[in-house]
Amino acid sequence: MKKLSAGILAYNLSEQGELKVFLVHPGGPFWKNKDEGAWSIPKGEYDEEEDPLLAAKREFTEETGAVLPAGDFLPLQAVKIKSGKVISAWAINVSPDMAFIESNQFEMEWPPRSGKKQFFAEVDRADWFSIEDAKTKINPGQLGFLEQLVGIVRLY
Repeated sequence: MKKLSAGILAYNLSEQGELKVFLVHPGGPFWKNKDEGAWSIPKGEYDEEEDPLLAAKREFTEETGAVLPAGDFLPLQAVKIKSGKVISAWAINVSPDMAFIESNQFEMEWPPRSGKKQFFAEVDRADWFSIEDAKTKINPGQLGFLEQLVGIVRLY
């Protein structure tokens, strides 16, 4: 069975025409000192029988602590990353004052082979980025979402 993931690309277009996107940085020791190419849209895995948009909204809240406003969720074309996982995503225009509150946590053995378990935030920070900055920050497998968003925003 293929792995499926769904996420939300929150964006804001200022009155001056500046497009910004909201990205999250993964938590845990592996990602601690990684920056360029490490950021992501808030997303997570879901089961085939689950509605992907509902899963994307749930994952957004779990990873950011923020609740998305009602609005038009624009479907983006899914991307397939190197691991074979297929990521579906939706874009929504939100207020630029939306901020990261707190992420849920996960447990893992750390340090490796120590037998000790520790909890880490799934997301350790989130921020707004211009499209140009986001292109260097986002995981390369998700770059297509940014490109699609630019094309959609240009239509308005």
